[in-house]
Amino acid sequence: MKPILYLFLIALLFFSACKPSVKPENLYGKWKYIKLESPNANPPSVEPDWKLKIEAPYIEFLKNNDLIMHFSGEVLAHGKFRTDGDKIQFNQVLDGGQTREFPFYVIELSDKQIVFETRGEDAARVTAVRE
Repeated sequence: MKPILYLFLIALLFFSACKPSVKPENLYGKWKYIKLESPNANPPSVEPDWKLKIEAPYIEFLKNNDLIMHFSGEVLAHGKFRTDGDKIQFNQVLDGGQTREFPFYVIELSDKQIVFETRGEDAARVTAVRE
């Protein structure tokens, strides 16, 4: 009986550790930021609620795979996106036509909320709700 229980527990842990793939159709729409964190800052920081209300940041995922980030009423960044497992690969268009690609790692995704982050020294974690 114990070997079967151990196999069941191992299988359960394996499947719970697997993250579902992010699909573009699950992203389409406008997502308003409700929390913006800098987990690698010393000390880690969270943007105050009042500042988020004033700056009103949001991200849009469009059906033609355009991604547009808005901040303080202006376009902060734009480009194309594609999904790759638990990542959103953002190919940002820079001034002069140059591009750079970097990932957003999706931690949580539901119909109403997304949590994603960048990694590295200047890492940011965003919690947003669909409007």
